[in-house]
Amino acid sequence: MTITTHSARITGPVPYRVEGGNRHHIPLGPCLIEQMDDQSIDIIWGASGQRSAVLPREEVEAAKKDGNLVLLD
Repeated sequence: MTITTHSARITGPVPYRVEGGNRHHIPLGPCLIEQMDDQSIDIIWGASGQRSAVLPREEVEAAKKDGNLVLLD
C-alpha cells in the first residue's frame, strides 16, 4: 500500500466521529493529509501530530470543495 502525504490547512468546520458516535470538528490550522487507499484519508493535526481522524474520501473532497480544507502542496 502506498501512502501519499500532503500539507494542508483546515479553514472551516470539518467534522469527524469519535468513539460513541459523537461528532467533533478538526481544529482550524495546519494539518497533514495522508491518503491510505482509494476510500479513506487520514487527517493528522496537533503540535506534534498527536491527533488524527480517518475520513471517507467523499467527506474530504466535500471539505475541499467548500473551502474548509485547503491543500498547500
